Amino acid sequence: MPRKKKDVIDLSYSLSDIWRMLTDVEREKLRNNARVLQFRKNDLIYLEDEWPKDLMCLFKGKVKIYKSGVGGRSQIIRIVRPMQYFGYRAYFAREQYVTAASAFEACTVCMIPMELIEQFLRENGNLALFFIQMLSVDLGIADQRVVSLTQKHVRGRLAESLLFLKESYGLEEDGATINIYLAREDLANLSNMTTSNAIRTLSNFVNERIIAIDGRKIKIIDEERLHKVSRIG
Repeated sequence: MPRKKKDVIDLSYSLSDIWRMLTDVEREKLRNNARVLQFRKNDLIYLEDEWPKDLMCLFKGKVKIYKSGVGGRSQIIRIVRPMQYFGYRAYFAREQYVTAASAFEACTVCMIPMELIEQFLRENGNLALFFIQMLSVDLGIADQRVVSLTQKHVRGRLAESLLFLKESYGLEEDGATINIYLAREDLANLSNMTTSNAIRTLSNFVNERIIAIDGRKIKIIDEERLHKVSRIG
């Protein structure tokens, strides 16, 4: 179960992209209605078929958006980075969630009632444009992933996933290790393949000296070749 965070959060900083577009009255309403919750690793944030109630902004941690598939397999749709918004599309569509979200690691998430956001949007054209742009970017990314996951071979899909993780979370201080540690099953679910295929392909990348592996840590040794594998699919 999530816990309410007692620390004082400066919403003007944490929600700066939205905050700067609000009036003083809207900012006060936001302060009075926003809730900041903490989730432990693997906690569910929302479930498929639930009715959406909140706009969510990830303040800290990592969140995966996924959908249950045939035979109990899950497909990771996308991974949320700190300061990204999620969970709002279904509300605008007036439908239940078609995905679920859970914490990859301990997370801090800000929840803002969507009814309040809708009220703001009806009066605030700049904020409405901001949400249109976010939805448009997400749709473009989704379109690209559909093509990649259906047309690329296993090697290309896994290479693309590794590059996606690197771009999303960056590298550790060594300048090579991807700053997120995924179980092989999660990496497979992100790449639309079986866990055994993910393990076998990772081993091939290691043998080809494209990457190095230490447990769940993945170090990129030859990023140029990784891009080439991703590109040729």
